[in-house]
Amino acid sequence: MAALMMVLTANPVCAQWESYERMSLDSLKTALAKSSSPPAQLTGKNFSDLDLQAVDFHAANLSSSVFNGARLMHARLDGTNLTVSFFEHTDLSEASLKGAMMFSVQMAGSILRHADLSRARLIGDLRRADLSDADLTHINAAADMRNQSMGLMNAVLANAKAIHADFSDSDFSRADLSFADLSGAHMRRTKLIRADLSGTNLSGADLENADLREAQIIDTDFSKANLSGVDFTGASFRNVRGLDTALTRGTRGLP
Repeated sequence: MAALMMVLTANPVCAQWESYERMSLDSLKTALAKSSSPPAQLTGKNFSDLDLQAVDFHAANLSSSVFNGARLMHARLDGTNLTVSFFEHTDLSEASLKGAMMFSVQMAGSILRHADLSRARLIGDLRRADLSDADLTHINAAADMRNQSMGLMNAVLANAKAIHADFSDSDFSRADLSFADLSGAHMRRTKLIRADLSGTNLSGADLENADLREAQIIDTDFSKANLSGVDFTGASFRNVRGLDTALTRGTRGLP
């Protein structure tokens, strides 16, 4: 889990933000207008602290770019390439990132309330991010098992807030969801194989038919959660709360 941070912080982008081409809103709009088909190539740009509300990025290649502190509310980033891009403390409320490539993305402390990340490929750091009411359906956020020489590349949502977010039909296997607030979340058929749910608040969440095999379940709160059909086979349980109030019809692997 810490390995992803080491990979990201070791990336030369972090040390060279000031050397990256700084773009204004006007220059960005000009570049997007000229290159709507094929998509604009805007790699390694610096958009930090810009007001980019409602901008349509037309599936642009934005890899290795920096959006730290930018305002991207209602922006359209559908199909964009955000590989190794930085969105620390960025406001993406109600933005659309459907089908975006978000590999090694850095979104610590970002705001994604009501954002649409459906069908995205997500590997990155979203610790302390606010994903409340976000659409996280059909996401592939499973760890990349092909890059183990660099350490585990996984989705990190530690201490994130995802109240009432919809994770249904997504794969968050080996993700770090420790101490996240997922109360009231929709997680039907979600794959959480070997995920870390230590200290996670899943009270009132709907996990019907979710796959939590070999998950880490320590100090986890399942109060009034729907655990019908959940597979906990091989999961590690300790100090779990709320199972006495949860719906457990057809649940497998409970202690």
